[in-house]
Amino acid sequence: MADFLSAYSIQNWLESCPQGYLLHTEYGHQPSEHEPGMVIENDILREEAIRGTVQLVVGERCALAASSGLINAAPDEGSKRFLATQTLDEARHVEIFTQRLLDLGVKKQELESVISRHANPNLVKFAEALLEKVDKKDFIAGVVGQNIVLEGMAFSVFEMMYALNQDLNPKFAHTLSGTIADERRHVGFGENRIGSLIQQHPEKKPEIERMQKEMSYYMLATFADAFRNNAAHDEFEKIEAQRGAHNRHAQYQGVDLANMVPEEMEQVLADTVLKEFKVRLGRIGIDYQTPVRP
Repeated sequence: MADFLSAYSIQNWLESCPQGYLLHTEYGHQPSEHEPGMVIENDILREEAIRGTVQLVVGERCALAASSGLINAAPDEGSKRFLATQTLDEARHVEIFTQRLLDLGVKKQELESVISRHANPNLVKFAEALLEKVDKKDFIAGVVGQNIVLEGMAFSVFEMMYALNQDLNPKFAHTLSGTIADERRHVGFGENRIGSLIQQHPEKKPEIERMQKEMSYYMLATFADAFRNNAAHDEFEKIEAQRGAHNRHAQYQGVDLANMVPEEMEQVLADTVLKEFKVRLGRIGIDYQTPVRP
């Protein structure tokens, strides 16, 4: 427990996060960086950027509610303090992705209506499945749902988005790089803390496995909606052809996303996340449940 307390202490968080990779950043990126003109000036690309960013805001609002709600349900002081730092991380994520919506031209007075209009219904159900456990103060199920399922999904999604934006949109890529570092820490806490609690409470396993299967289905349905109804891909390909830019690469999980159609990207992302779920759940003694594919 001593090593656990040290690795996930507030002091460690201060040194690695606000005094580390976020030092001198503004909303997660360099103050001089801006959204590229190609995104701002093209209605199709801008609308897709707004729609995609709304999903990040919805997911991070769920993460904020979950991490803050689990603090008083935690069985030990070390977990409470870590969840306090995670709550601030999640609040920061909500803020930086909300700021991106404003940077993309969404007016402050229209922010909530834009989020409501674009929020994917399957992602909303994904959040509801997790927050049901949090509302019941179910610490074990809540942390599995939050720090392994939700954060594991976010980690892989952010890594794919980072690969796609690293050359095209350095501002957004830098914003994502900090969230990736945060998610890595959150997932690590979930794996390191919950395994021993599962051993103490094996009766929780069936309930947690049902939750994982349900959340995984809604996740896959969200991915399907995002990739199969993506008007921006063809628009971007047309712009790239007009500019004569044919040598772009976006490496992710050993493949080049720049040479893939959206359906292929969806398959790569879904397979990556589910594989990671299986590994991480196995480490804590939970049997991975294969979800239905939408």
